[in-house]
Amino acid sequence: MTATISLPPTAQADDRSTLSSSSPRLSLAPAGPAPALLDGAWWPRSRDLAAELPALTAVLDPLWGRITRVTVNPTHWPVVPRKVPVAGHVVKVGWFRAEQDPHELLVLSYRRGRWNLLVVPPQTAPVSAAWLMAAASDPLGTSTASRLMEEAARLRTVYEADLAREAVWDSEGGHEARDPAACHRIPTVSAAMPHQPMGR
Repeated sequence: MTATISLPPTAQADDRSTLSSSSPRLSLAPAGPAPALLDGAWWPRSRDLAAELPALTAVLDPLWGRITRVTVNPTHWPVVPRKVPVAGHVVKVGWFRAEQDPHELLVLSYRRGRWNLLVVPPQTAPVSAAWLMAAASDPLGTSTASRLMEEAARLRTVYEADLAREAVWDSEGGHEARDPAACHRIPTVSAAMPHQPMGR
């Protein structure tokens, strides 16, 4: 089974996922011999937990057992509700400011385990989001959520500097003009998910 990142409507039509806009943008690491620091990534469409959690739990409940609790760091969540009604049950929501990475969502399933998901900020550009989701789903990953966010920002800065240098080179006659559509294609990323994932 795979989880595919669905891209926003601004992406090229041929690169868009077939998932609906209500489907969660989620990438999960396959089961590995040793637990990675992250079990995948979630790219919500907003910072509204009450609106975003029902779709996420609808996907995770069949995979990981009923999700009973999530915790967040409130740094990036303007409102942290105590409970969120989801299909057939209620998920309790907690928060930890100092103890939890600000870019991470902790998911708990009663008697099944816990999983750590990188939360990709909703406004993230599709290329950066795809890179983050692939990196967070690496079963051999050794980076924390915050480190991945820092690396994505560094890569974005390098990419933008390269574009600026190319623009100067092009303006001086260094290259022929390229097809703009070819430069902005967004890759679709998918990651295999375990059929019977084990919690920590």
